Amino acid sequence: MTTATPSRVRPPAPSELDPEERMTRAEIEQLQLERLQQTVRHAYANVPLYTRKFDDAGVHPDDIRTLADVERLPFTTKADLRETYPFGMFAVPMADVARIHASSGTTGRPTVVGYTKGDLDRWGSLVARSLRASGIRAGMKVHNAYGYGLFTGGLGAHAGIEALGATVIPMSGGQTARQVQLICDFEPDAILCTPSYLLTIADAMVAQGIDPRSTSLKVAVLGAEPWTNEMRHELEQRLDIDALDIYGLSEVMGPGVGNECLETKDGPHVWEDHFLPEVIDGETLAALPDGDLGELVFTSLTKEAFPVIRYRTRDLTRLLPGTARPGMRRMEKITGRNDDMIILRGVNLFPTQIEELVLGIEQLTPHFILELSRDGRMDSLTVRIERHPELSVETCQSAAEVLAKRIKVHVGSTVAVQLEEPGALPRSEGKYKRVYDLR
Repeated sequence: MTTATPSRVRPPAPSELDPEERMTRAEIEQLQLERLQQTVRHAYANVPLYTRKFDDAGVHPDDIRTLADVERLPFTTKADLRETYPFGMFAVPMADVARIHASSGTTGRPTVVGYTKGDLDRWGSLVARSLRASGIRAGMKVHNAYGYGLFTGGLGAHAGIEALGATVIPMSGGQTARQVQLICDFEPDAILCTPSYLLTIADAMVAQGIDPRSTSLKVAVLGAEPWTNEMRHELEQRLDIDALDIYGLSEVMGPGVGNECLETKDGPHVWEDHFLPEVIDGETLAALPDGDLGELVFTSLTKEAFPVIRYRTRDLTRLLPGTARPGMRRMEKITGRNDDMIILRGVNLFPTQIEELVLGIEQLTPHFILELSRDGRMDSLTVRIERHPELSVETCQSAAEVLAKRIKVHVGSTVAVQLEEPGALPRSEGKYKRVYDLR
């Protein structure tokens, strides 16, 4: 869904695109095959885990003669990365590793990824391509509110801004009042952060008496968490901006694996000259045709330090034909993950389904969390949501009852909706936690 507001920035002209962005589908697939064969040989020869996995599967790099042969290769999972912690997945000597990133490790051992100097250059170029697709240009000022440090978001975005020739404001996450001050004082053209944190920044502006639509911001490039087109519309209308989706994950590279194009805003185009995407059935592991919903899988095609073969992302999407970049396929907007799914009394439920319904009720705010608890032998779900600060409690309570009914109709589960006072729920300063399991 595109916003009714005219775009504040312009899409790139054909002459501004990378040569690969102008390739035909046949040219992209030929390039992918050459790079896939190189990557598979590199991984097999230099990563013991892949040597063992390939041998156990009875497949050799010489068996990869077509793109379809990728299906013969074994999958890589997060468990593999944790098994080889910290550096067992590196395919180059440590002396050639220019940078190391890692996950938080909150659910187990961190996943550790490495980059050569060449990897970092390619990463910066792909983030620059992503930002240009969003309408950001050389000479613009870009406020970077992704977290710096071991998380790939901050430094990955930073390098892309510089590679594009734009001016980076390296704010990082948190310190929301300071974020607002710098946006007002430095007058950036664009902002990079998670969608939930941009909502937090907009709330902080209102609290300070600042109209979020009055700032210099023209475009927001948002990622690192699933978000809906309803959230896009909310942010675009509230801040008078264009909001675009950037996709990536640390295990595959970081931000910049794909990005929406300003011309269409119809899901991220995957930069297929560097990544080979697949969609599989999460239970049978069978490959699915384009257009079918399933789990997204990636094979890197140009990574030196940390090649990944058929990495299971757990993200749910479908692959679709390219539009603004016809040679490269797009992903439908990620709105859920296999491991984010709530099974409530036999019904599968994703937090983004609730977000979509919440944003369709003007009397409610987008600030909500989901609490899972147990009532006897049955699981129950409570949606705790803040009331609109400018409306009466009675009006908002009526809207909460409407939300409960819509969840029952559209999702198929009975849930409780608990109205909260404005500001009562936690605010995002990065990736937002929606689900709290109290069972």
